Amino acid sequence: MRSYKTQMEAAKEGIPTPQMETVAKKENMDTHKLMELVACGSVAIPANIRHTSLSPEGIGAGLKTKINVNLGISGDCNNYDREMQKVDLALKFGAEAIMDLSNYGKTNIFRKELIAKSPAMIGTVPMYDAVGYLEKDLLEITAQDFLKVIRAHAEDGVDFMTIHAGINKRAVKAFRREGRKMNIVSRGGSLLFAWMEMTGNENPFYEYYDDVLEILREFDVTISLGDALRPGCIDDSSDAGQISELIELGDLTKRAWDKDVQVMVEGPGHMAMNEIAANMIMQKRICHNAPFYVLGPLVTDIAPGYDHITSAIGGAIAAASGADFLCYVTPAEHLRLPDLNDVKEGIVASKIAAHAADIAKGLPGARDVDNKMAEARHNMDWEEMFKIAIDGDKAKAYFESTPPADRHTCSMCGKMCAVRTTNMILEGKKVEFCSEK
Repeated sequence: MRSYKTQMEAAKEGIPTPQMETVAKKENMDTHKLMELVACGSVAIPANIRHTSLSPEGIGAGLKTKINVNLGISGDCNNYDREMQKVDLALKFGAEAIMDLSNYGKTNIFRKELIAKSPAMIGTVPMYDAVGYLEKDLLEITAQDFLKVIRAHAEDGVDFMTIHAGINKRAVKAFRREGRKMNIVSRGGSLLFAWMEMTGNENPFYEYYDDVLEILREFDVTISLGDALRPGCIDDSSDAGQISELIELGDLTKRAWDKDVQVMVEGPGHMAMNEIAANMIMQKRICHNAPFYVLGPLVTDIAPGYDHITSAIGGAIAAASGADFLCYVTPAEHLRLPDLNDVKEGIVASKIAAHAADIAKGLPGARDVDNKMAEARHNMDWEEMFKIAIDGDKAKAYFESTPPADRHTCSMCGKMCAVRTTNMILEGKKVEFCSEK
């Protein structure tokens, strides 16, 4: 018998939890209002009972847009220390979540160390870990084996898990009928598709969905319903496969809430800019206003090496249109495992997108830091600007790389700086250039 209530269970009963109180304080929101949003599923607070180092965050309606950083050990780059440096970088820049996508070696060693040190939410994709954890080939893995991996991750303290439960036989039929340029680009989705086709069985996460929910409820793990059929190029977006799976995810959302399990729903993917807003509205409608977690969307397919930019453009539009949680994309996307600089560039791009969206949504207080930056610029207070900036170290390095003769300006305009000129005139001073030394 459980001696605690899940976040959703407590919210439904009108019981504020310490996690709700922490999130309400961070969001400048009344605790009871937040509790109502958690109770109806519009907000999720992923918080495994075993993640004792967690500083809880809320994801969903009326809250700041959050970002996630992907990292983890792979066969080609199995440097544990380097991946932990990426963790430190994610925490330094304020990422609210970290997904451990390790798929090589004894992944539980890295995962346990990550959970022990990280105040950020930790997510995983158990499907990635199944082959290594079970030490079986894909065809030899049973439905019950997959459940064992979910339980292992829950017991370690993972706060949310991506479970690709929506790619059932109905969704696969729509995917096959439609045809695609890129087919399935979700790693977890492709593995499940292969398992289903080779065995002839239904998706085990769909067939045994109630068993999955029981495990997640036991540890208060939030389910992130994965989009196995997300578009992998802009030509595949908004097609029958994507929408068929989304319809299944809407039903799975309600089934999870009935079991007091919190839900996030994952979304595209690659998508042209003009389709993004409509997709956000459609997802929220079909999935009953559950928090929406998007990878990008990437708004063009021709920018390998710059996909943190294509993703930030799409992410800003998506979040301004209703998405709640952005998964970062690095310059290394589609090319290699990201290095430390790639991770930093991806984080900063996603933070910019999230903050821009919060301003567009009119979130209370979102503009405050921008107003502080404007004031610092008005006062030509460089140190204050560096302090306020998302990446103050980079801003300072750029400024110092070509130092101006007059530190009240920068080297682009020098004494012809518009701010300097206007300030001097408004202060009753003369603006002179030729006579100044």
